Amino acid sequence: MTAGGISVHAVDVAEGCPAVGLRVTIAALDEGGPRVVAEGEIGANGSFDHPVVRGVGVAAGRYEVVFQLGAYFTGQGRPGPHFLDQVPFRFTIADVAEHHHLPLKFTRFGYAVFRGV
Repeated sequence: MTAGGISVHAVDVAEGCPAVGLRVTIAALDEGGPRVVAEGEIGANGSFDHPVVRGVGVAAGRYEVVFQLGAYFTGQGRPGPHFLDQVPFRFTIADVAEHHHLPLKFTRFGYAVFRGV
């Protein structure tokens, strides 16, 4: 298990495949407003490859991950409007030495995101 960091894994369960190309933004929810610490796309293995996975830029505090599902569905040739557009997930990191893995499983009409291992 990796120490520290925030990792994201995303699976389009309706299609039975990793959500390649899904845009992800991770922001620290600071007192002055959200501060983006990572953004990019889910890769071929279903994971978000960014230094934040290894703990770079991660401090104790509140965070929000936003998954751009509407744009993902459009990119997959499923034109909108989409029931799910942006899916936010807020969480708190108390101990930066602990790894925070956030798996997302979704369809066009629902999703589950949780802290995994």
